[in-house]
Amino acid sequence: MHDLLFSGAVPLAESQHDMSKKFHVTLHDIAQQVNVSKVTVSKALRGHPDISAETVKKIKSVASELGYFPNYMARNLSSNRSHTIGVVVPKIAHFFFSAVIEAIYDAALENNYDIILTVSQENVERELRQIRSLLSMRVDGIIISVTQQTKDPAIFYQVKEMGIPVTFMDRAIDGEGFNSVVADDFGGAYTATEYAIKSGFQRIGHLGGFAHTMIGKERFRGFKAAMQHYKMPLHPEWIVRGGFSDADGYDGFMKLYESHKLPDFLFAVTYPVALGVHQAARQVGMNIPKDIDIISFGPHGLNEMFSPQMNYIEQPTIELGKKAVELTLNNIRQRDGFIPQKITLPTKLVLCDQEFKKVAS
Repeated sequence: MHDLLFSGAVPLAESQHDMSKKFHVTLHDIAQQVNVSKVTVSKALRGHPDISAETVKKIKSVASELGYFPNYMARNLSSNRSHTIGVVVPKIAHFFFSAVIEAIYDAALENNYDIILTVSQENVERELRQIRSLLSMRVDGIIISVTQQTKDPAIFYQVKEMGIPVTFMDRAIDGEGFNSVVADDFGGAYTATEYAIKSGFQRIGHLGGFAHTMIGKERFRGFKAAMQHYKMPLHPEWIVRGGFSDADGYDGFMKLYESHKLPDFLFAVTYPVALGVHQAARQVGMNIPKDIDIISFGPHGLNEMFSPQMNYIEQPTIELGKKAVELTLNNIRQRDGFIPQKITLPTKLVLCDQEFKKVAS
């Protein structure tokens, strides 16, 4: 019970009883109870080697009984660090971002850092508000995956001028002086398109992201490069640029369908876009993959519910989160001597539909 209480899990009955005695338990209170100095208590709670194991055990036991919690504000003032990293993501109910967030939390915890998570909901005004909130909380650094609306990098340069490291994760902006950790968007898109071509598809289209975003730009560039390399015709009417959600996939497919010029294959910029395509295809009575096939950039936890499952480009979600934390912490610790780094992590094609092919006409 004492160990649980001291680690932060406070049983309700005990906490109410202890807190009724004194709302804020201090190092002085513990020192008086154990009959040692405040310095000894401070060192014991931090696991300092100067203090014997027996004394450490006794002090932690008393601290737990009194309901003591470390004063992180005081610690932050003395060290000039908050030991927190702010994280801003566009979505949280999203397979990719939820996996990356878990990796970020794990990596931060391993380095005795806490995470303050905020969600922009793909809204640039909310993104600005979240960044300002994190700055007011005195975070040591910020990891951000920008919204699909984000175009103006001014706020990030302001944060940088304040001496707070910024690391872009997955979705980055054009700009110098920032860390970034991204998947190989160009390479993944090229591989997906190349596989479709080698499988015999002739009429190939692309449901892409916004052209002003890095992932939208790079994934379209990879698609285009593969088409050009294999001397495949690029039909503008089969290329629809938009956002990254299922609604964008639905609208994009319906635009193609209503034009009566559907391709045989679509490369979808994200898995949610591919889900939107599935929804629209079912609505108009078309079958995937018989009538039109698809490869998406990124997997989803729902893929196993499809029969056959969709082929997709796998993103290194865990590595993205870990590397983002690693870069941010290195930047925090080195400050002036740190040279911003841009890391691109490899992707790979995952084949779930082994009958993925089209007989060339």
